Amino acid sequence: MKCLQLVKRRRVVLLAATVAGLGLGLGLGPLQLAHADGYPAKPVQLVVPFPPGGAVDIVGRTISKKLGDRLGQPIVVENKAGAGTVVGAAYVANAPADGYTLLISSGSTFTVNPALNAKLPYDPVKSYEPIGLVARVPLILLAHRDVPVNTLRQLIAAVQRTPDKFSYGSFGNGTTGHFAAELAWSATGIKLLHVPYRGSAPAMADLMGGQIPFTIDTVAAALPQLKAGKIKAIAVTGATRATQLPDVPTVAESGFPGFSADSWLAVVAPRGLPAEAKAKLHKALADTLADAEVRSKLLAAGLEPSYASGDAVLAQIEDELPRMRAIAQRAQIRAD
Repeated sequence: MKCLQLVKRRRVVLLAATVAGLGLGLGLGPLQLAHADGYPAKPVQLVVPFPPGGAVDIVGRTISKKLGDRLGQPIVVENKAGAGTVVGAAYVANAPADGYTLLISSGSTFTVNPALNAKLPYDPVKSYEPIGLVARVPLILLAHRDVPVNTLRQLIAAVQRTPDKFSYGSFGNGTTGHFAAELAWSATGIKLLHVPYRGSAPAMADLMGGQIPFTIDTVAAALPQLKAGKIKAIAVTGATRATQLPDVPTVAESGFPGFSADSWLAVVAPRGLPAEAKAKLHKALADTLADAEVRSKLLAAGLEPSYASGDAVLAQIEDELPRMRAIAQRAQIRAD
């Protein structure tokens, strides 16, 4: 009987050693093996560093249900607004790198804030593991309907004739709109006085009222007034025309090849994400953005569904950040 027990015990020990050996051979410890097999084992938090109701919040809530379905766990959207996305971005940067805390944010977090503040509580490259691009937010140069300008070339000519006459509004100092406009003026060789507003609504009201001749805004914010004929579209700043405004040319098409300056939204996780969790998140996000219902909802909200890999997001950040820093210095853009 004792011999039989010894044989059984030896078999158990050998089996345990074999399993451990397999784990070590794959570079995985027991905890990592369990994590890889079980991810996600609980709901995943998706942090939105903006208040409810804005573009990023809409996108986060639009993708959360389908993303959760594909992961097999609910995605819980949580708004952590403040300090121009810094509060939410820092929260995620300092969260455990286990795949249960994600951030969805715009270029404001990854290229605009770092261009304005060298002492952020996060690093736009080192703090995050990009999961993928979700959407682009088309930006558009707009004019008051009575301004005798209908194209970007005409706008340039008007400013060159009277350099100190024209100003333009944006939805805030140091915002993606402000940066996109300054990049456009730099590319075209002109300068307009910047008038910052606290949001799109007051800027749009002053544009329609004739207090300012030009603004830059999102296509989503401009669409109702464009359809009503209260303002005019000059050019969109992205690489391609906006789906909702197919007749409005891009800045590049207006004589400045290669110009592109729009806003974009991406999902990231804290740096150090386990490979298995990263792979599952990548596939789930790609599948979510391929979903016809999700794409339709994003388009209806004035956004352009635009999936790209995590590597592509990282490349975009690394390409865009030095340009943002340069334009901030040239245009003397300062954080409020």
